[in-house]
Amino acid sequence: MKTNLRSSKPAAREQRGGQILKFGLVVAGAALLAIAGLALLVNIMEHKQEAKQPFFRVVELTDDTDDPAIWGKNFPLQYDGYLKTVDQVRTKYGGSEALPRTPTTNDPRSVVTRSKIEEDPRLKKMWAGYAFAIDFREERGHAYMLDDQTYTERQKKGQPGTCLNCHASMYNAYKKAGNGDIVKGFEAINHLPYAEARKLVKHPVACIDCHDSQTMALRITRPAFMEGMKALKASQGVKDYDVNRDATRQEMRSYVCGQCHDEYYFKGKEKRLTFPWFKGQKADDILAYYDEVKFADWTHADTGAPMLKAQHPEFEMWNQGIHARSGVACADCHMPYQRVGAQKISDHHIQSPLLNINKACQTCHKWPEAELKARVEKIQDNTTQLRNIAMDALMALIDDLKAAKAAGASTNELAAGQDFQRKAQFLLDFVEAENSVGFHAPQEAARILGNSIDYSRKGQNSLRSLTKPAVAVGNP
Repeated sequence: MKTNLRSSKPAAREQRGGQILKFGLVVAGAALLAIAGLALLVNIMEHKQEAKQPFFRVVELTDDTDDPAIWGKNFPLQYDGYLKTVDQVRTKYGGSEALPRTPTTNDPRSVVTRSKIEEDPRLKKMWAGYAFAIDFREERGHAYMLDDQTYTERQKKGQPGTCLNCHASMYNAYKKAGNGDIVKGFEAINHLPYAEARKLVKHPVACIDCHDSQTMALRITRPAFMEGMKALKASQGVKDYDVNRDATRQEMRSYVCGQCHDEYYFKGKEKRLTFPWFKGQKADDILAYYDEVKFADWTHADTGAPMLKAQHPEFEMWNQGIHARSGVACADCHMPYQRVGAQKISDHHIQSPLLNINKACQTCHKWPEAELKARVEKIQDNTTQLRNIAMDALMALIDDLKAAKAAGASTNELAAGQDFQRKAQFLLDFVEAENSVGFHAPQEAARILGNSIDYSRKGQNSLRSLTKPAVAVGNP
């Protein structure tokens, strides 16, 4: 039998051609995969290098560069966030809803925030005779902090240059006034009239107030906080504490905020800004210290009691709460980390965590945003209810003191009631002035308000033999 060679050769050639084509396709595919893999590796390496190089040095920064716009050339992402602090968005119990205003020669602002003393006139009665009874508004973002202080109606009562410590970029001003020594500069500016000290600054709190210009490391630039932390640590048995030397980086992520968000008073004729933490940071500790040194901010216009005005004690209240106990810093919630390209940065759009729940809260709390928001507002609802009870109790005590004075009660007869007014008002004000509406430390806020109510009741009881109470508080 003969084989057909003519028919077998084309088939063999066709088979070999198919094998070559398949081989070519495999090689081409492998080459493409290799190229894609190489491109991916290159991209990963580029992003790693980008992450290692957090900024490009466009301009040289020095320890004298206080203009945040110049820092922004090297750190545009952070600067973009800083600029967003002009946003005015209200939450249920806070925030800065914008209200139009007609500018004047003395006050060029075209937008302001709600007046708290108009919303709750009881505040005027609580602060009768003090500057806050004239003007007290919702706080705005950092971008407005200097202008809002410069043009507040409280300036009519006269304020010292010390007030700028928390509202302006003071690091360079302190250096210049102290010939390089910020403590001496701090002392020199403290006692200046506000209008005179205001000429020494240009910007609200800025980059240089929290960061070293060469290393970007966090740092404390406010002598009052340095001294306050040294006194606090001494009360705990730690000697010679230096916050810039001894604090951890995570602690510094709260301390840079604590430079300003705390209770304070002006000590002596020098008006030295002092944080009253010599006995501790609880409201009771601070009250005990003020009583010991016999300090008073003003004399109440209606009752003659020596009074105390609490000022934004967020740092103190945060220290009593579960977040501080868990090692959560202020920046973790108010400046949470965010990814921008390959970079991980702190969000410098400092705002209420309720306006940024996904990044501020859900990193730790794996619950829906609506649930987390409801939890916070429930705490604030409860705190507000207690605050209103405490406020009514204080109003009743003030009325009773006024009636006792009108009835001719002596200084000695009024003394106990006035002291209870001082205590009740300070504790109430400690929660009133603290901007978390109880959230930073819910149980502590409730305890403080409960003690305030108790002091008001005791004050009324001390006057019962002198006059009939104006308003009954509590159970008959």
